[in-house]
Amino acid sequence: MPLEAGLLDILACPACHAPLRAQTAAGAEGEPEELRCTGESCGLAYPVRDGIPVLLVDEARRPA
Repeated sequence: MPLEAGLLDILACPACHAPLRAQTAAGAEGEPEELRCTGESCGLAYPVRDGIPVLLVDEARRPA
């Protein structure tokens, strides 16, 4: 199930408050795999599980 259309407009990174962008798996369509922070100094990636973004800093990963 994809995220609601306006959801990304109101969500922000819990760590730095920058906007988030949806990141899907390579070649996949539909539900995003994670939400990535657009902040230059932050860049955390938050998982999406069963269509629900998990916006906990402890659950986020720092992309390589």
